[in-house]
Amino acid sequence: MQINLPRLIVAIDSTAIVVFALVLSCLPARILADPQGVDFSQPAASVEAYDYVEIVATVDRPDAANPFTDASLSGSFQTRDGKKTWNIEGFCDSADGGIFRIRFMPTQPGDYSYAVTYKQGSFRQTAKGEFEATDRHRRGMIAIDPQYPWHFVWTGTGEHYFFNGTTAYWLVGWRDDHVIQFSIDRLHRLKINRLRVTIAGREASTFFGEPLMIGPSWTPLIAAWKAQDADDPTHPGFDYTRFNVAYWQKFDRMLRYARDRDMIISLVMYMGDSKIHPDAGGEDERRYFRYAVNRFSAFSNITWDLGDDLDSYRDEKWTHETGMLIWGLDPYTHLATSHPAKSNDHQDRASPWFGFTSYQDWSRKQHALMLESRQLQEKTGRIIPQTNEEYGYEDHYPHWAAPGSDSSDVLRRTAWDIVMAGGYQTAGETARRGTNIWPDMGGGWMNGRGDDTMTMFVGYGHMVDFFTSFEWWKMNPHDELVSTGNYCLADPGKTYVVYLPHPGPVTVQLQKGNYTAYWFSASTGERIDLPDVTDTPWTSPATPDQNDWAILLQAK
Repeated sequence: MQINLPRLIVAIDSTAIVVFALVLSCLPARILADPQGVDFSQPAASVEAYDYVEIVATVDRPDAANPFTDASLSGSFQTRDGKKTWNIEGFCDSADGGIFRIRFMPTQPGDYSYAVTYKQGSFRQTAKGEFEATDRHRRGMIAIDPQYPWHFVWTGTGEHYFFNGTTAYWLVGWRDDHVIQFSIDRLHRLKINRLRVTIAGREASTFFGEPLMIGPSWTPLIAAWKAQDADDPTHPGFDYTRFNVAYWQKFDRMLRYARDRDMIISLVMYMGDSKIHPDAGGEDERRYFRYAVNRFSAFSNITWDLGDDLDSYRDEKWTHETGMLIWGLDPYTHLATSHPAKSNDHQDRASPWFGFTSYQDWSRKQHALMLESRQLQEKTGRIIPQTNEEYGYEDHYPHWAAPGSDSSDVLRRTAWDIVMAGGYQTAGETARRGTNIWPDMGGGWMNGRGDDTMTMFVGYGHMVDFFTSFEWWKMNPHDELVSTGNYCLADPGKTYVVYLPHPGPVTVQLQKGNYTAYWFSASTGERIDLPDVTDTPWTSPATPDQNDWAILLQAK
């Protein structure tokens, strides 16, 4: 017995060990959390308002089974006097869970304190610190002008923002950061100040008839999530619980580069054509939205777009609920919108999350459409800016339209139709110069790249120069003040802008006064002074040539 007893004890102990191991294997990974510790970086002692501080949590011996679901980094940031507090969520920035980051964007100068905590199961570790935010006159975020709410302002400086956008949908599909930066710089020089860029959209079947191919320099098969085969266009095998960190890091670099050039990036969450999304309203989808907000909201130069052609794959109930979700998650409440294929669908006009319209309408009656859009907005009792962000792509003809309907000249004129109705617009450059196809010098609206043969936005730049030379935000549509076929924006008695889409004189009903006046060529930017105007009504001379012209009249 004495000989067998040790053997029995060993057998019992071995069984206990096996049973205990089986029990442990069934427990959630977060209960088994046993990281060695967490080191927190100290942010810079001073940062500019509307820049951001970033605190990095480096996990020693990370062991979370899935760090994107089983661990977190959160923080509380407050002004030194304690009058304002922001609760901020961080994000995992490494596949193994070894790196977490949390970002905070101070929106006003002053002294701040913070406390950040890493959590994994029962494990907790906290760091505290302080920093200063200085006023270096960064422009900050764009917001609705509280005094003239049809328009936008920069929150950091109070300057007005003349929204002039383009689509660069798969900009982050470029494998080389230099191409992304070159494309941003080129569009910035052309006075574009807003880019529509997708986070999760994919396209690899038709390329919309454009001469593009997947190749070593660019792909539209972007992968926001970890994939079994990201190069498979229809069955990538996404794991919606894990994010492709390298891709999101490249997006960070693009946003930072664009921010330093005052370029607003419209972050398009989804794309109807890709058909590869998490289930609507499910936890995977909400995790994606949370990760995007936690990672990108500290960038001042973003707005949110729930999805391109949204009405083709989500209903209006989803639009409202998801808009409210993002509005609640974003501690800075950046402007957000939705982007349906039909102009009056999914326009949650009365809801607080909805910052401006952003629809798709390809008609060539944009002036009337935008006036109607303003009327619909007025009926809600809530005024916000009106934009059509998809009315045409240069040389990309809709199947119902004749060649030439989307020429650079037609689209430039259409932009004037929109702006003269008090709205804003986004158009797309030609992609016909090719990507991974000779001459491989383009990409246009597909990916943002272009070259000097692409001149459409030179004409748009003339429009920007004209309107930003006076207080356009104080003006409203007053077509009743001009002869039929022409358009008028006015701050009556002070400033009048008249646009003549076709050659000829125009008659303007002015309030009594003495006005300076000049012709402005919408096609070339040429300015021709006119004699002072005192008559009312006043009839202009005939346009200097057969192109479209504008007249600016300002009270002395």
